[in-house]
Amino acid sequence: MHTTAASAAGCLLYLAVFLVAGWLAARRALPGAPAAVAVPLGCAFGVSFLAALPALAALALGFTPGAALAGGAAALALTLVLRFAPGFVRMRPRFDRDTAAAAACVLPVLALTLWLLHTHILHEVNGTYHTGQSCYGDLGLHLAYIKSIAVRGLFPPVEPMLAGDVAMGYPFLCETVSSVFLLLGAGLRFAYLLPLVPALVAVFGMAWQLARAMLGCAARACLAFWLFFMGSGFGFFYFLGSAEDFASIFTGYYTTPTNYTEKNILWVNPIVDLLAPQRATLLGWCVLFAALYLLWRFAMQGEARLWGPLAVLVLPLPLIQTHAALALVLCCLVCGVYTLAARPHTRAVLLPWAGLAALCAAVWLPETLGTVIGHAVNGENMLRLHFNWVNNDGGFKDNYFWFYIKNIGVVYLLLVPAFIHAKPKQRWFYGGGALVWAVAECVVFQTNLYDNNKLLYIWHFLGCMLAAGLLWDAFAALRPAAVRAVGLAGVCFLGMFGSVLTVGRELVSDYVQWSAADIALAEYVDEHAEADALFLAPDSHLAPVCSLAGRQILCGAATFLYYHGLDYSDEYSAMVSLYAQPDARTLAAWGVDYAVFDTTALTQYGGDEGWYAQRYELWYENEAVRVYKIA
Repeated sequence: MHTTAASAAGCLLYLAVFLVAGWLAARRALPGAPAAVAVPLGCAFGVSFLAALPALAALALGFTPGAALAGGAAALALTLVLRFAPGFVRMRPRFDRDTAAAAACVLPVLALTLWLLHTHILHEVNGTYHTGQSCYGDLGLHLAYIKSIAVRGLFPPVEPMLAGDVAMGYPFLCETVSSVFLLLGAGLRFAYLLPLVPALVAVFGMAWQLARAMLGCAARACLAFWLFFMGSGFGFFYFLGSAEDFASIFTGYYTTPTNYTEKNILWVNPIVDLLAPQRATLLGWCVLFAALYLLWRFAMQGEARLWGPLAVLVLPLPLIQTHAALALVLCCLVCGVYTLAARPHTRAVLLPWAGLAALCAAVWLPETLGTVIGHAVNGENMLRLHFNWVNNDGGFKDNYFWFYIKNIGVVYLLLVPAFIHAKPKQRWFYGGGALVWAVAECVVFQTNLYDNNKLLYIWHFLGCMLAAGLLWDAFAALRPAAVRAVGLAGVCFLGMFGSVLTVGRELVSDYVQWSAADIALAEYVDEHAEADALFLAPDSHLAPVCSLAGRQILCGAATFLYYHGLDYSDEYSAMVSLYAQPDARTLAAWGVDYAVFDTTALTQYGGDEGWYAQRYELWYENEAVRVYKIA
């Protein structure tokens, strides 16, 4: 589970090959771009290549070290072609006001997010693994997928939290970018975190660059950047009643100004509750924000040659984050309508759009028909109509507009005047986000209603740009400068104070996620259990044999399986029966290889450990758990 110096060096070199290929792709796409654009755009290309190339090799070789090396060789070959093919333009480093402004925005939130990941992802404290509030739930899922893909080598991968060969309906390329480093010898924590660093550079860097390109001004871009990543609604007012109420922000479990379900506050801070815990969102935005930047230049600035780089960048996107791919399609639809309405219908104008659509369709359809789309259509309670997002989810219902006003705050209040104030191209580009909002408000694409926020935040991202343009222009007209500064600071306080408190809560949150006994069990399983072994284990979302060792369990946590649309009723019944009323025939029917007994198995399921002890070998034991090997 730990990374040696040699394996760390090898993994860093491997990643560097993909990032250099990505940087060269960015240089080819935008030869004259400054480093402030080329670096985050190159990170986006590099992460996209890291998702795609080893996976392509794995289709033939399985997800094995051979596939990892083949993917790396393909990235190296791509690097050589991009560097030495005719037409390469050397970058001339320059540091200007835009670069300084971008750095002033990107570097603080990058440092904050990296610190959160450091303290939240397998953070070892006195022999145990600690995490924070936002990662306590989802981390077990991501670790299980990452580890299982590397351990079993099956590709496309199967669900590790359910017995049998159930295809993984989750967009698994957001996990394989870490699984590949496990194949190269990295420990689980190092493998998990390594690809997230360039992904975060791409998310924050390209968000700023899109705002700069769209708004035409570094100051407006900075304001849009902070309104999105540190923006919040008016939920903080619920905590101003007393000192005890305010203190509960920092001591309660999900009682923050951006995530307080008791008061119907669900518009979370994107850094704390989306980027840190949700790998699909982080890696999806890594590619999507860069794609939107290229789309702006392609559709709104007439740089038709960018259709090729845009298509190449997003080829693996549906299997990184399906919501991001859908959002991009909807934005492209509106931008395509703009092209038809505002530009001459010549071959030079229309053919690039046809090329983009044809290439993406040719790759995306085979990618998704048997995976995420098939799962969305066939899964339990997945694709369906529903209006008004999560307002009234759980019985608490606000007025439609008040729900969004108190959740989103200043930006939502300014959307209509900001749209009127915006320039025509800005309106059209925001129209893509508005279409995303309209679809997300009426159609649910997964079992959990809440997860439509993965679409709604793209609408919000573009709305923050319009709001920033209006705010900056309105306050720029005020005199004297002190009034302008105080007024803008007051609006920023109202629009961001809730997120400041939420981030503060996340920084001090600390929970034990896996005990020393859990870690010891996982290490033993990792070393001694067969890669395809099936374990009977309690359905905890933190089951160490699955999350830390990557072995398949009979039935995982309902919170994961239900919200992925999987029917787990038979497996759950079998798990309960095999603990409370075990028999050899049922064990054989399900193919169980090992049975895990801990406090949960004994108390929650009334596990009959004596029956197993009389018949099977005690394979592993520590102070908290015993594992029997089923002969």
